[in-house]
Amino acid sequence: MTPSYHVVSLFPEMFAALADYGVSGRAIRNGLCRLRLWDPRDFTLDAYRTVDDRPFGGGPGMVMLAEPLDLALTAAKTALRREGVDQPRLVYLSPQGRKLDQALVEELTRETALVLLAGRYEGIDERLFERHDLMEVSLGDFVVSGGELPAMALLDALIRLIPGALGHEDSAREDSFADGLLDCPHYTRPETYLGLDVPAILRSGNHASVADWRLKQALGRTLRRRPELLQARSLSARETELLDALRREENTE
Repeated sequence: MTPSYHVVSLFPEMFAALADYGVSGRAIRNGLCRLRLWDPRDFTLDAYRTVDDRPFGGGPGMVMLAEPLDLALTAAKTALRREGVDQPRLVYLSPQGRKLDQALVEELTRETALVLLAGRYEGIDERLFERHDLMEVSLGDFVVSGGELPAMALLDALIRLIPGALGHEDSAREDSFADGLLDCPHYTRPETYLGLDVPAILRSGNHASVADWRLKQALGRTLRRRPELLQARSLSARETELLDALRREENTE
């Protein structure tokens, strides 16, 4: 079934950056996935199309009203039922949520449909969590002005894993984090640039040696930059051998 992504956002026009450009735009145009946007203002009942109000108990900022968001989420779920999806996963982009990583991205690719809620201001009325089974997802331990950019980041990560979305079927498998490691260095023509040479092994034509070099480089980068990833990884015998060699080399430098 073609993945269907629905987004509830006060700024649906922002998603042109996702829908009109690059890998994600091409995938949407080619029908590899569907994207539909819902503006909560379209579900307001007053002349001013009000979507926020002051919080009970006082305090700074505004809170997004329950009713317009509730109606927008319900409309998205109703549309998906017409597509044959009875229980789509609902995701609220929030700094309080589960941190987004490649494992979560791959988990969400198994969903046939997602409804993403991009919040604004101080957040959403808490009663929406009682009305809808909202899964909270965070880009990291920082705050941005709204959920649109995190929603686009999540969608881009999902779309590029759809078969046929990338130009080469192996591209997604070789990305950073695809197998729990950072990516290896990459080079292209010319062979020498301002006195800097492409490593000879990459020009050798020996595919087994190139694969070993790339794995060793990926292990080295991960060891230096994100050692916690190695601690959480079950290393193969070859990875252990290469990692031991790396540590010996660094100790003799």
